[in-house]
Amino acid sequence: MKKKIPIYSEVVYLLSNVVIAVAVSMITASALGMSMIVSPAYLISEKVGFLTFGQGEYVVQSILFVLMCVILKKIKPLFFAAFGTCLLYGLVLDAVRAMVPLFDPNVTPAGSMGWPVRILLFVIGVPLTSFGIALSFHTYLYPQVVDFFAKAMIDHFHLDRAKFKTCYDAAFFVLSLVLSFAFFGKIVAIGVGTIVMVLCNGFLLDRFSRWLEAHFEIKPLFPNVAKAFEV
Repeated sequence: MKKKIPIYSEVVYLLSNVVIAVAVSMITASALGMSMIVSPAYLISEKVGFLTFGQGEYVVQSILFVLMCVILKKIKPLFFAAFGTCLLYGLVLDAVRAMVPLFDPNVTPAGSMGWPVRILLFVIGVPLTSFGIALSFHTYLYPQVVDFFAKAMIDHFHLDRAKFKTCYDAAFFVLSLVLSFAFFGKIVAIGVGTIVMVLCNGFLLDRFSRWLEAHFEIKPLFPNVAKAFEV
């Protein structure tokens, strides 16, 4: 049996937030259709001018957090750690978009680059998003609420990972359509790329998760702390 590569959960946690932030920035810059999971936050930030993209996530994920607690019929103080991750992710997302000219809408408006660049950004960004989420699912530290919700439902109800993620993405797709028409009277931020992600994110998440489990031994640096984070 091939020996697995050891890696700490805490490292995986930090890496997942950076990977997802970069992937979202790439897809947003391509303007070929945003991820349905992040588009509600983007739409809110575009409608409410004083909120950044990252801050729009705080609004969406606060609502999702309440829904999760209602479904699980319990609330643990440590659940609020997911808000800490949400805060971290929002800060990293805004930092990436501000530091990389290609991702900064004030420097390079979304979709303003040539088609080859836009397609390349999208083609790299989609699997990178799924990889980042897969990483977040393999650490005891809670991912941001939008991903923690999915992880909690899958673990608590023993659901099929790929099927649930596909249905979850589809629900966010419908929400994005509703917000788009409610705020702007037309489709905004949603495109062909969004549909592609609805159809393939669940599959990619499952593939990346299996790859991680086959090649890496992900273990906590602080086992006692990890036990406290069990859902």
